[in-house]
Amino acid sequence: MSETPPWQVLSSRTVVRDRWIDVTADACRDARGNILDPFYTFNYPDWVHVVAITPADELVMVRQYRHGARASSLELPAGRMDPSDTSPLEGAARELREETGYAAPALRLISSLSPNTVTHRNRVHTVLALDAVPAGPTAHEAGEDITVELWPLERLLAGIPQGLMLQALDLPGLFLALHAIGRLSLELRPR
Repeated sequence: MSETPPWQVLSSRTVVRDRWIDVTADACRDARGNILDPFYTFNYPDWVHVVAITPADELVMVRQYRHGARASSLELPAGRMDPSDTSPLEGAARELREETGYAAPALRLISSLSPNTVTHRNRVHTVLALDAVPAGPTAHEAGEDITVELWPLERLLAGIPQGLMLQALDLPGLFLALHAIGRLSLELRPR
């Protein structure tokens, strides 16, 4: 398999930059010589998602209003990595504690994926937190009106095809984490 050569960036200009997002409009030349101008990319801080499982085999989930979807959404505890986070594990521990008040004795990085390879330059890191237990108060930021919910694993998985979870970025990490601990098979069945 041969790789496609990277595009050449002829020029780049910032469209928007603040603490949340950095939108860039690039003028690019693709491998066949076509000029794409503008080609927008989004540079967010890396994100962390936490698959936290309690000793009672329940997933620690959060429900909150999401203005983009204009709906309440059941999600994994998640957030952006802070500049002070030295690793996805540290960011995940912080987010789990801030959003849910839970902590886990050990964390394990499961995956680091691109949220959208077309336009996004950041990564979403999924971290597994086994034996998560309440460990203190939450510390919600402005815009985080969060309710913590414990979901039995089977019940949560059964609800996913019916739209129980709206956040598409949660599902790959959830499935990969459950696979990593032998709780979900990713093998194809014969037709």
